Amino acid sequence: MSDEPTSSTGGRLLTFTAWSVLVLGLWLWGREITEAQPVPSAQAGSMFGISLPVAHTPLPGTALPQRVELPAMGVRAPVVPRGLDGQGAVDPPPYATPGVVGWWSGGTRPGAAGTALLVGHVDTASKPAVFYGLSTARPGDTVRVARDDGSTAEFTVEDVQVYERESFDAHKAYGPRVKGRAELRLITCGGTYDKVAKQYSANVVVSAYLTGVTPARGTV
Repeated sequence: MSDEPTSSTGGRLLTFTAWSVLVLGLWLWGREITEAQPVPSAQAGSMFGISLPVAHTPLPGTALPQRVELPAMGVRAPVVPRGLDGQGAVDPPPYATPGVVGWWSGGTRPGAAGTALLVGHVDTASKPAVFYGLSTARPGDTVRVARDDGSTAEFTVEDVQVYERESFDAHKAYGPRVKGRAELRLITCGGTYDKVAKQYSANVVVSAYLTGVTPARGTV
């Protein structure tokens, strides 16, 4: 996610407006969606002629995410916990480090039952950022999240959607696809960039679910 340059460094600095839809979605996700009925799966794998693997049993929810990898896009990035800023907006990774991914620490930990959220910038004023290629993800792609207990949670992408800000549906974006499953959402800005409003017109949301785990060394 990004905005017009507002500093001598040339970096685009996020504003409350740029993140407002995401914040509203998180608020609804935390207070309402977790108790709602699961969202019907888009069956994207079938549309692409592939068979997606069965879901893995959720992992204990005590481990924190440290790194995320998307091999199909060449992404290998550190993950840092993020909360809300003084305005009530999601506090994104520092713009001086556009290669870092933020995990919303008020929600589910990746690999545990529920929906974990990872957010990242799409670009800067001068170059692509960590989630620049997120919209090119396809069902069947792998997402790996290394955790601080030494294990790696492996997710399989099942759906990629672009949600326009004006008609953003938090339930569809963040709601669980299958009750009790460990799910992951990767989120960045998408659509077109409005230089006047200083924001993108949409959010790219990649949905994935846990399909495997590499245990920590020395464990079974």
